[in-house]
Amino acid sequence: MNERITVMTSVQSNIDKVWRFWTKPEHITNWNFATDEWCCPKAENDLKPNGRFSWRMEAKDGSMGFDFTGTYDKIVDKELISYKMSDERKVDIEFSQNGNEVTISETFDAEGTNSDEQQRAGWQAILGNFKKYVESKS
Repeated sequence: MNERITVMTSVQSNIDKVWRFWTKPEHITNWNFATDEWCCPKAENDLKPNGRFSWRMEAKDGSMGFDFTGTYDKIVDKELISYKMSDERKVDIEFSQNGNEVTISETFDAEGTNSDEQQRAGWQAILGNFKKYVESKS
């Protein structure tokens, strides 16, 4: 069994907006990358149990890219998204509204190639981009 890693952030917003920005392809392409050298030019998202998602992640200089894909296991509207990546690793994302902010907790199976610290940093950076994107849109 792989190690499980958790990353978290709190977003100054309401759960409706956070959920919409997390799940709608037109928003996913604006935040789903770890550094400014990368981008997410395409996103498809069928948010339902057994629905599939595919998010294209590419280096802006064209040197590399990959499709991040998987299948949803469980969706609880505005509370939980669980999915399995195409390599069978599991991800659980919990959303909770606390006053005027939403806490997002994302727990995923480590992949065993990169160090846990590298994986944690990459996933945390993507969460940071999400926070910045949501908070910049009034």
